[in-house]
Amino acid sequence: MMQSCIIGSGAGLPERVVGNDFFSYLVDDADEWISSRTGIRERRFVSPDESTSDLATRAAQAALLDAGISADEIDCIVVGTSTPDMILPATACMVQKEIGAKNAFAFDINSVCGSFVFALDTADSFIRAGKARTALVIGADTYSKILNFDDKTTAPLFGDGAAAVIIRGEETSEKGILTSFIRTDGNGWPLIQVPSSGSRKPVTAETIAAKENTFYMAGKPVYVFAVSAIPELIQTVCSKAGIQPADLDWLIPHQANLRIIDAVAKKHDIPKEKFLVNLQKYGNTSAASVGLALNEFRQDGTIKPGQLVLVMGFGGGLSWGGLLIRF
Repeated sequence: MMQSCIIGSGAGLPERVVGNDFFSYLVDDADEWISSRTGIRERRFVSPDESTSDLATRAAQAALLDAGISADEIDCIVVGTSTPDMILPATACMVQKEIGAKNAFAFDINSVCGSFVFALDTADSFIRAGKARTALVIGADTYSKILNFDDKTTAPLFGDGAAAVIIRGEETSEKGILTSFIRTDGNGWPLIQVPSSGSRKPVTAETIAAKENTFYMAGKPVYVFAVSAIPELIQTVCSKAGIQPADLDWLIPHQANLRIIDAVAKKHDIPKEKFLVNLQKYGNTSAASVGLALNEFRQDGTIKPGQLVLVMGFGGGLSWGGLLIRF
């Protein structure tokens, strides 16, 4: 059986650390107000001259180094992002150039905060189909470029970052990506959007003045969606694999809000300690969040060989999905 095994991972983070006090202009006692509602203490913002592809390239280079392979060995590059460098071409093509992956094909996927999971599932499908042996999967976003910094309900939530994994097909049934589940519900697309950003409503001086070229999210309906979709996702993936949620060693959810994670843990009667979380340091990094947590806890030894890990993403579209991985 051909399984996609993670052979390397890496992160690309901006140098600038932004604490909650940065948002004191929006709300009194910003640190307590933000941390008590979300669990977030700080995040990273790119500099004005940094782009999504810059962070994605750093993450890719770190993953190549960790895997101990050259860029020539990469057959496929999939970048999950909703803040590409530009509307065209694909950010993945820019990363390909920067790392010198001359033998790869490259493209982007946009499932908003679910992009890393969708990208990883897509790359796994290429490997299973025999169309690639080694794939580079990146989740990268720079939401500081599209936030409305006058909106206290969204601006404090997000940070910038990128994470990458390299997967390689191996003849094994003992480890790798075992099964996956991805879904979308287009009825929910209005809940998370940048209204003026494409052909539906092109950017104009008027839309800029109205801040319609910035990020919008209907927080309460998205919360309701997340706390109902994730338990279904957990049960579905476990059922497909023939296991129980209790058999999971770790769960890596999209790092959006600690309240969502707490609610999911309670609803599914899963110990909170099994959820690997680093959102307190990075905030919601959208497409990067799942990969950043996977890389951090893989690198520090928390995730050990043989353990079962469920990675889960959810976001605009609405989209959600998960992959069960044995390390």
